[in-house]
Amino acid sequence: MTQKKEHLLILRFSSLGDVALTIPVIRCLLKTYPNLQITIVSRKAMEPLFKEFKGINFFAVDFNHRHKGLKGIYQLYNDLRKIPITRIADLHSVIRTHLLCFFFKINLFQVKKITKARFEKYLLTRKKNKKFQPLTPTIYRYADVFRRLGFPVDMQKHEFPLKKGMVPKRILKEILKNNNEKWIGIAPFAAFPGKIYPLDLMQKVISYLQKDYKLFLFGKGKKESQKFDIWQSAYPNVFSTVGLISFGDEINLISNLDLMISMDSANGHLSSNFGIPTITLWGVTHPFCGFTPFGQPIENSIFLDREKYPLIPTSIYGKKVFKGYQKALRSIDPKVIIEKAIELLSK
Repeated sequence: MTQKKEHLLILRFSSLGDVALTIPVIRCLLKTYPNLQITIVSRKAMEPLFKEFKGINFFAVDFNHRHKGLKGIYQLYNDLRKIPITRIADLHSVIRTHLLCFFFKINLFQVKKITKARFEKYLLTRKKNKKFQPLTPTIYRYADVFRRLGFPVDMQKHEFPLKKGMVPKRILKEILKNNNEKWIGIAPFAAFPGKIYPLDLMQKVISYLQKDYKLFLFGKGKKESQKFDIWQSAYPNVFSTVGLISFGDEINLISNLDLMISMDSANGHLSSNFGIPTITLWGVTHPFCGFTPFGQPIENSIFLDREKYPLIPTSIYGKKVFKGYQKALRSIDPKVIIEKAIELLSK
């Protein structure tokens, strides 16, 4: 009798950083179980993240139309039932995935979801009686879901891709002069103000580093683009990528960097997924929250002095900022960032 081929359905709709964190685990999955079929269910915008995988399927959800609301979730279930899946990994654990997984469970599919440790996160971020200890990194929580589904992986055996992405031609035209200079990516923005290093201080970092290196600015939206345009006009070795290249080309460019400087945000995960040295700046969040970029030593994380700011972290994602902590990131001297960048680039 022919054994049924395993087909794993992976649910992770957002955010970009959390979706990017699935990449190293999927690499290990495919290396350990080369015959395993995988379908990723996420938003269409996330598809370029998975281009390196030739043997997996990507299913784009449409929460604005076809998969909107309760009726839409049931439609999504019916759409996914057309795929010969055998097990479901819920790496998101939100209302949408709970409903979707309920439909699968009542039809006897094996489903496992991520353990988010919400109470432990509350203890880490509350004001009084804070329990300041590191939480299990999200990437290992993902791996645990696969273990419980019968697919254990050893993240210590993870291998970064050897092949770098093709740099977009529009970028190459701008940087062919002095092409022996090393490339630094800088992503100075984040979802919440509590995680953004003051832009006047970041400008000092940019002003110094651009003297000897080529700097690429990563971000999105009109407001960020306008700031980048100012820096690009002021400094000869600074280039904005906003509106110039697609997200897929942006990933390719990041794979060719020598260093990334990022807030606690998605760009730090995008660069670390290629094994690129990544400096992360932490405001009201902290590496103990479990979102340190994969494979990066703690020395590459620059965070606030907890003797000055003992209530750090104030939240997991940076949305909540306690009184008196609004300007806490100003306590990080630009020299600290510059010196760390030069140190990593000299290795």
